[in-house]
Amino acid sequence: MGKMSYISNLQEWQSDFLFNITVKVRFSETDLFGHMNNTVPFVYFEEARIEYLHHLGLMQEWTTSGSELIPVVADLQCDYLKQVYFDEKINVFVKIANVGNSSIDLHYMGVNDKKEICFTGRNSLVNINRNTGRSEKWKNEWKEKFQNEVMKKILV
Repeated sequence: MGKMSYISNLQEWQSDFLFNITVKVRFSETDLFGHMNNTVPFVYFEEARIEYLHHLGLMQEWTTSGSELIPVVADLQCDYLKQVYFDEKINVFVKIANVGNSSIDLHYMGVNDKKEICFTGRNSLVNINRNTGRSEKWKNEWKEKFQNEVMKKILV
């Protein structure tokens, strides 16, 4: 396995994940040889991220029509480690790795039924004011939720 700059110790990093969703690779997500297309993990990351943020109780507030603040993906990265094929079930894990004043760093891991890591990823999510287009500090209660999530993985 190659070295990913956002992972210093794979075993520790892997054990910190507490939330996941399960996806099944659809036929439309594969190429002629049945391999999952290299764009698909980004869709899985989005799905896992939204479910995770919903689980934390944040998506409900962000998606209301009157919300001035919205989370925006500032960057997104995926590292491919194993081939994934049509009809495989993949557990897509997501966790908060770091909390900043107006951003969080999320990490992802896709694991097959054999418990093999197939792909990993990371992204920065920035809190943006939809009226100004500029980043804004997290509300205190949001930042506290993020920090509690980071602490959970340390305590487990």
